[in-house]
Amino acid sequence: MASELQIPISRVRSTNDPLPLPRYMTTAAAGMDIYADLDEELNIPPLGRALVPTGFAIALPLGYEAQVRPRSGLALRSGLTILNAPGTIDADYREEVKVLLVNLGELPVTIKRGDRIAQLIVAPVIRVQWQEVEELDLTDRKGGFGHTGTGTDHD
Repeated sequence: MASELQIPISRVRSTNDPLPLPRYMTTAAAGMDIYADLDEELNIPPLGRALVPTGFAIALPLGYEAQVRPRSGLALRSGLTILNAPGTIDADYREEVKVLLVNLGELPVTIKRGDRIAQLIVAPVIRVQWQEVEELDLTDRKGGFGHTGTGTDHD
């Protein structure tokens, strides 16, 4: 079984009908579904974008980040995805989590209160210290930006 990490979370709006907090939808899910906390429907036209509130804020411990990722079903059905995927929530961020959606589909998409709009994954962060050198060690790889697997990366 995977380890569990306790993370403080708070609702940023009080309502008589609170939405679920981020949650895993299956026992083996890596990401938690998060919900749109809207007062009214939001229409996103083709190629339009919108910053959608989720109604919660979190306090990640130092050494962790949260990644906001697209939901594959939304992307497949409507072309709705996350513009800055994955969106990063840093450990020192304490404001409401919001999701930057973009409609890459051909039709407008309507988002309603309680719609599952993204996934949230909490992951450890490794901080680096750069070690400047005159030259990097060489590898067998040649090229980049699509060269691997095209036959141009081999002698």
